[in-house]
Amino acid sequence: MPLAPKRLPAYFYRTNAGREPVRDWLKELESEDRKVVGEDIKDVEFSWPIGLPLVRPLGRDLWEVRSSLARGRIARVLFCVEQNQMVLLHGFMKKTQKTPQQDIDLALKRKREDQS
Repeated sequence: MPLAPKRLPAYFYRTNAGREPVRDWLKELESEDRKVVGEDIKDVEFSWPIGLPLVRPLGRDLWEVRSSLARGRIARVLFCVEQNQMVLLHGFMKKTQKTPQQDIDLALKRKREDQS
């Protein structure tokens, strides 16, 4: 039986210089961590709209994919939705209870650049 089509295909934000920061960040992760984060992104692609515990809105049309990794570590991928696509803006390892404002600001900056 064929898979259902993706409801919200994921795309990597690309800088003017052609870099894809989230793809670069994913490549730096250990393979098990990369697999968990990739599966979580895939779940969002096929199940959108989806809420907690996997996806949390951050406001200003920004969302986070929440991945729980081995040894109690937490990864986040911040994204926006544009033209029925999930644009992956920023990925990081979470070290505090609240998503750091600098990470949100970076994702918002990339979102603005992506729209221009």
